[in-house]
Amino acid sequence: MRIERRYTKEGQSPYASIDFRNATSEIRNPDGSIVFRLENIEVPAQFSQVASDILAQKYFRKAGVPAKLKAVEENTVPSWLWRHEPDEAALAELPEADRFGSETDGRQVFDRLAGTWTYWGWKGGYFDREEDARAFYDELRYMLATQKVAPNSPQWFNTGLHWAYGIDGPGQGHYYVDFQTGKLVKSKSAYEHPQPHACFIQSVGDDLVNEGGIMDLWVREARLFKYGSGTGSNFSYVRSEGEKLSGGGKSSGLMSFLKIGDRAAGAIKSGGTTRRAAKMVVVDVDHPDIEEYINWKVKEEQKVAALVTGSRICQKHLSAIMRACVNCEADNGDCFDPAKNPALKREIRAAKKMMVPENYIQRVIQFARQGFTKIEFPTYNTDWDSEAYLTVAGQNSNNSVRVTDGFLNAVTEDGTWDLTARRTGDVLKTVKAKELWEQIGYAAWASADPGLQYHTTINDWHTCLADGEIRASNPCSEYMFLDDTACNLASLNLMQFRRDDRSFDIDSYEHAVRLWTIVLEISVLMAQFPSKEIAELSYKFRTLGLGYANIGGLLMTSGIPYDSDEGRALCGALTAVMTGVAYATSAEMAGELGAFPGYKKNAEHMLRVIRNHRRAAYGEAEGYEGLNTAPVALDHASCPDQVIVERARKAWDRALELGEKNGYRNAQSTVIAPTGTIGLVMDCDTTGIEPDFALVKFKKLAGGGYFKIINRAVPEALRKLGYSESQIGEIEAYAVGHGSIDQAPGINPSALKAKGFSDASLTKLKDSLKSAFDIKFVFNRWTLGDEQMKALGVAPEQLEDPEFDLLTFLGYSKADIEAANTHVCGAMTLEGAPFLKKEHYPVFDCANPCGRIGKRFLSVESHIRMMAAAQPFISGAISKTINMPNDATVEDCKEAYMLSWKLALKANALYRDGSKLSQPLNAQLLADDDEDEDDAIEEIAAKPMAARAEVVAERIVERIVERVVREQEKLPARRKGYTQKAKIGGHTIFLRTGEYDDGRLGEIFLDMNKEGSALRAFINNFAISVSLGLQYGVPLEEYVDAFTFTKFEPAGMVQGNDAIKNATSILDYVFRELAVSYLGRHDLAHVPPEAFSGTASAGAVKNMEKGSSGGVVSHGLVRGQTERFRLVSGHEPAGEITETVKMELGTSVAAQTSAVATAFARGAEAAAAVEISTAPAPQVKTAAQQIAQARMKGYEGESCSECGNFTMVRNGTCLKCDTCGSTSGCS
Repeated sequence: MRIERRYTKEGQSPYASIDFRNATSEIRNPDGSIVFRLENIEVPAQFSQVASDILAQKYFRKAGVPAKLKAVEENTVPSWLWRHEPDEAALAELPEADRFGSETDGRQVFDRLAGTWTYWGWKGGYFDREEDARAFYDELRYMLATQKVAPNSPQWFNTGLHWAYGIDGPGQGHYYVDFQTGKLVKSKSAYEHPQPHACFIQSVGDDLVNEGGIMDLWVREARLFKYGSGTGSNFSYVRSEGEKLSGGGKSSGLMSFLKIGDRAAGAIKSGGTTRRAAKMVVVDVDHPDIEEYINWKVKEEQKVAALVTGSRICQKHLSAIMRACVNCEADNGDCFDPAKNPALKREIRAAKKMMVPENYIQRVIQFARQGFTKIEFPTYNTDWDSEAYLTVAGQNSNNSVRVTDGFLNAVTEDGTWDLTARRTGDVLKTVKAKELWEQIGYAAWASADPGLQYHTTINDWHTCLADGEIRASNPCSEYMFLDDTACNLASLNLMQFRRDDRSFDIDSYEHAVRLWTIVLEISVLMAQFPSKEIAELSYKFRTLGLGYANIGGLLMTSGIPYDSDEGRALCGALTAVMTGVAYATSAEMAGELGAFPGYKKNAEHMLRVIRNHRRAAYGEAEGYEGLNTAPVALDHASCPDQVIVERARKAWDRALELGEKNGYRNAQSTVIAPTGTIGLVMDCDTTGIEPDFALVKFKKLAGGGYFKIINRAVPEALRKLGYSESQIGEIEAYAVGHGSIDQAPGINPSALKAKGFSDASLTKLKDSLKSAFDIKFVFNRWTLGDEQMKALGVAPEQLEDPEFDLLTFLGYSKADIEAANTHVCGAMTLEGAPFLKKEHYPVFDCANPCGRIGKRFLSVESHIRMMAAAQPFISGAISKTINMPNDATVEDCKEAYMLSWKLALKANALYRDGSKLSQPLNAQLLADDDEDEDDAIEEIAAKPMAARAEVVAERIVERIVERVVREQEKLPARRKGYTQKAKIGGHTIFLRTGEYDDGRLGEIFLDMNKEGSALRAFINNFAISVSLGLQYGVPLEEYVDAFTFTKFEPAGMVQGNDAIKNATSILDYVFRELAVSYLGRHDLAHVPPEAFSGTASAGAVKNMEKGSSGGVVSHGLVRGQTERFRLVSGHEPAGEITETVKMELGTSVAAQTSAVATAFARGAEAAAAVEISTAPAPQVKTAAQQIAQARMKGYEGESCSECGNFTMVRNGTCLKCDTCGSTSGCS
């Protein structure tokens, strides 16, 4: 191979034109403790602090690097390429502590990577001349140092340790195929042949303990997880639950084994450095257990919600029962007898109402009897690493369903779908395809899993179909090939291929693609693999994974909206050039080194796929060979750079021409990976094919901390769009803020002085506001001091209140605070920025709404169509998660998956905001001002089902504020209710109720037939006072607890009431009756509900007009059983209530919210309103506040398991940490 120099000169160091700087790398936890620190490191000057930290923390070898080295002579290798080992004689002269240490210079890392690739390339015969090898070595080092390209993380970890430093150790059970003999060899050295592959696909057969079976897979997975790689498997060969075994028994089923594997993967990773195993589970849509698999994670999320909510309810009520026992003063154990301790009785009833188990209630009372005064009931939260999530299954993998065109056609045609036995192929069950599709849509909506892999489309583009179908993928879904193969990745940073005039340097781009295709091919030759099968098949097919990152940044800097025909066309053209040049390079290598061993058998398939790629590059709409779904061809007319379009055509012409002549060296060449950690080391603003996530970034400082800067793509985009420098400055200031209140509207120094602020306090504020994220975080006792706070009139108890908001206390409205916040801290969005034209807003659209006031974000369809523009030019697939807003529907999820299929994508996954309890709602920052309180409650009540559990568990239970509602809730002028006549001790009494439209009790009237008696007048007025209390929010439960069991005459037997047969007084009777009818308190009745369930006869409701049952049937009349009298429309079968309706009735969020709120209410403070407050805890921010702040910055709101910072961003189908570079994926 001939290697051209574009960046370097022969005889000159590749680093000659690159500035390096001395730096210190330090990563801290949120509490300030140091996670990692390395001083006096040398890094390229263009590396940001984050990139420097990644290089130092992740990629520097920390131990075993000799201070003195000597070359190891090899006759067949040029002397400048000889490997090195420790110089024992020279080391002996050094102090023992100085003999071995860490890498401290970026050049050491770049040299060992590029040197090892060149060394093995030379041995493998990849270079025509020694000058080509030198050019290869120099060009690669330059590109690494200038952040143009980066290989996947295992290369940085493992490659070159033996070549550069002589680091070695015994074999770890790995294998490789000797490139000279073609024989499989077991590795004797752990390092001579590095392990550079990040992505694996492994097979699993329907066998329990033998090699290649189920239990063997966990061992094979463990070997990969231990060294930081990811793996995926299709489990569809495993028999379903109940299928017969050879020994006569029945299989325990697919799900039982998946749960074992899930737990094994979690255990391995919990002892390592990443937050979870990088694992993909795939199941075919015709598997008999597919329905249980689809709903697996939905049920596990529900378990977490139940654990969180239930544990907190139990803790609340059991503690209240303990207090009721302890705070009582009585003799002979009366404190522990609910009949004699009213407080205990009330707490027991409240606990029972919230379904607290009775044996737990009894246990607490027994504890109290034994002298205990406090009970600790463990509560759970929704943190990813919490006990709640560790308790449930399915948390250590991405789940996907393999769907065929046959199934999807059955969905569109409303046909049936057969689920077949694994061994015999017999049909075990037939289902409606649409119902199964509905389950997939609901599961994705509710739990973000499963994703879909489009089996037919994947295999239409399969280059090696003669060797079998592609059945699975790696964890991030970009690598799709045969089972028991591996792929090593590298990504090009598109932003580094721009000329000074900001045009795209297509020549340098093609040069880089060619060189890095060779790098990845050499990596296959030099690699060792974790199993015999993977070693043999990787040698046979030699799959590569070259890709790119930063398409979102490139489009924004070019002034092109991500959601535009121009943006999609440019993305498609760049992808077409990359894969065309990669395949042309592969064919060029095949001409010199031979095609991959599996090529001859698959030549027909591979050339057909290449021709289809070429047709798409030519923009052809038809004429494709053997495709069930036509791809989205390259849009030549919309591409803003026609040179790139022309290069794409030429690249595919050459790829086909050389392939027909030589064959290909590699069965696959490209993927679009998530570029997690490697994206950070290249300082990429966006990863893979993703758009940007924020317009304001938080740049890490060398000494710790962050400062706000505008996304670097924004000023360039504004210049491209024609804005002046002064206008750009104003727009930037709007987004980032001025960092000062000097010119702020409303809240400024003069206004604050008038409020009582001293000059010293204003100085403190000025210093703190420079780096503030929100001005409310600065206006507190820790900034101003207690003396200033007291001078402002703040009471001591307010000082201690973590939710106290000083600015609101001083009389500033929410609008005043928001305006000042925008001025000081910035809007963090460009919406509403001065000078910015609305037609330019789309250029700056991000994956999520930006800042507090941002409303715009990219649509679901825009993500899918961008993927569709690139997919026809990718050998593998695209790692991408489609962001969906919280208010997206199940139908939206199904439509997104259906559109993906119709646009010929190979795979897709959805993440609806709030669908996972561990990932907080993007829209969680609710109004904390009085005027917005009702809106906040309504927003909570209106949230979809899956998001609701988090709201109730996290917000209501944890952060509820109770207060008395002062407004009267008026009853409707024409209202329903019922009249009950009864006799108590010979006295006739009439009870009449009035109800709100939703069936709640709003008033009572009491009358007796004793004209002129004092008791009658007293009872009448008492009813009025109770009615007023009900309308002002006093819960009926409080009246029931207060007045049942009261004793006075008349009393005795009750006639005329079918539920209550005895009363100790009129009031006892009245509130027993109301409790039974409106609260379902059948414990206060003397007759079981079954005996009087037919109270309301058909005649009582036969003349009602059409309407909802809740609107026409009195709740009290039918003892709360309104669903028994639901009015039926003409087209609906009478008496039918679907499970969905039952579920909605039973789990109404209004009922949940009020039930939880009421559980906290006591005495006169029976609160009917719930206030959600976002005011920060003054000194140490709560997890909720850190999450909220992170979400407003554009992060996901999760904490990193390595460094603890809330800087996780979505990264393909995974997450990565912007602080330390940890990733949940495999790159």
